[in-house]
Amino acid sequence: MSTASTATSFFLFRHGESQWNAEGRWQGQGDPSLTETGRRQVQRAAQTLARSQEPPRIQKMFSSDLKRAAQSAEILGEALGLQPQFDSRLRELDVGEWEGLSHDEISKRWPADYAAFRAGDTEIRLGGAESWALLTARFRKALGELAQAHRGQKLLLVAHGGAIRSAVPGLHLENAQVHCLGLPADVAAAWARGEVECKLEMDLASSAGSAQGSEHGQAL
Repeated sequence: MSTASTATSFFLFRHGESQWNAEGRWQGQGDPSLTETGRRQVQRAAQTLARSQEPPRIQKMFSSDLKRAAQSAEILGEALGLQPQFDSRLRELDVGEWEGLSHDEISKRWPADYAAFRAGDTEIRLGGAESWALLTARFRKALGELAQAHRGQKLLLVAHGGAIRSAVPGLHLENAQVHCLGLPADVAAAWARGEVECKLEMDLASSAGSAQGSEHGQAL
């Protein structure tokens, strides 16, 4: 059986605009709800996904259990006839003491840590909590295990901008935007074993933004 035939297709969906998105605050694992704009974004994206599906249809949906993702998943589920399954491993990067603060507030109170993070330091623990390396290990392992459990299927995964980017470096999704990712069986197996440094070769330009709700927001 070829690698291509056993690849799992992920529709990686970033939640709609939350209250803290609208206010320009770092969210991390904080739990603000969607704004009305965010709900409209997800509703539009859900309609686009429902119209554009080709057989086989998306078979299962998994979501972060944080409100902004869970509420987005419920809206998507109504349009697609799917019941979301919630998984805390799909949460955003935990930013500890930085949670709820603006970029300016963080840069003034933790100038060295903020500068290091912006420069690409993957080991620094943001706000004393989680590092980018830890997020990558957590999120990629979750994707690998889901892919192995649902090999060859189409899965909708509702998560967060940073978490998704840890799996697909360089991908910056706006609110209610989706990226289609084919995860080959060999990479999924490596990630499931915790070998998260295993590279995934892909062309970002070919698949980002196939369904989105516009009224864009920031990835904080």
